Amino acid sequence: MGKLSVLERHYQQHKEDHRLETRHGQVEFAVSMKFIHDYLPQDRKNCKILDIGAGTGRYSLALCGEGFDVTAVELVKSNLDVLRSKHSPVKTWQGNAVDLHFLEDDSFDMTLLFGPLYHLHEKSEKLKALSEAKRVTKSGGVILVAYLMNEYSLFSYCFKENRIAGLMKDGAVSADFKISAKNDELYDYMRLEDIDSLNREAGLERLTIFSPDGMADYMRKELNAMSEESFKLFIDYQMQAAERKDLIGAGSHTVDVLKVIKH
Repeated sequence: MGKLSVLERHYQQHKEDHRLETRHGQVEFAVSMKFIHDYLPQDRKNCKILDIGAGTGRYSLALCGEGFDVTAVELVKSNLDVLRSKHSPVKTWQGNAVDLHFLEDDSFDMTLLFGPLYHLHEKSEKLKALSEAKRVTKSGGVILVAYLMNEYSLFSYCFKENRIAGLMKDGAVSADFKISAKNDELYDYMRLEDIDSLNREAGLERLTIFSPDGMADYMRKELNAMSEESFKLFIDYQMQAAERKDLIGAGSHTVDVLKVIKH
C-alpha cells in the first residue's frame, strides 16, 4: 500500500479534530498557540501565515479567526474536505510539503509544519520539505516544525507493550534504542541530534525548541480524570516547562522554532 493510502486510511480512522479536542490534545494546542503568538512579527496587521499539513484546519481556523491571512496546504483530501466545509476565509490547496510549486517565494511571515515531517522517512525528503518551507517564507520570518520523538514511541509502544526484545531482534529498534521505521510505515521518529543535523544542512537557525505536550500523552487517563482546576494548572505547568532542556525530547512531540535568513 502506498504512503498516501496509509495516510488516508489513518486520518479517516483517527479524526484530527477529535484528537486536538481531547485533553492531551488541548495541552498540545494551547502550548503551540502560545509559541506561535510569541514569534509572530510585530506588524500583525499584514501578517501572512502558511499552514503546511493543515489537517482539518485546527490551527488555520484559529489563526484566521484572529484576523491573520492564512493559507492551508493539506495532502489528504478527506482532511481538506473537512476544512473547506467550514467555509472560512482560509485559502486552501491540496499539496505535498516537499513540492509547493504553486506558492511563490518569500510569501509568508510564518510557516507551520505541524505534521508533514512525521510521515517523511528519508532525510532527503525532510530536507526538501524544510527547503520548500524556507523558500516560501520571507527572510527574517519564522518556521515552526513539529517532530515525533523517538523516546516517547520507545516507551509507549515498545517497552510498555512488552515488544522491545522482538523489535530489536527484527532490527526495528537498534542496539542504541533508535527506532528504525520502514518507509511503508506511517511515522518516523527523531532524536534531538537528528533535528540538529537537519537544521545544519537546511541552513536554518534555531530560535528555540519546545515540547508542546510534555507528559500529556503518557497521562491521557489521568488528564481525563482531573478536575477543571487541576487540568488548567497542568496546562500552565506545560506552558512554563515547554522549553526546559531536561524535558525536551521526552514528550511525544517537539516543535523547533527556526529563523529564516536569506543572503
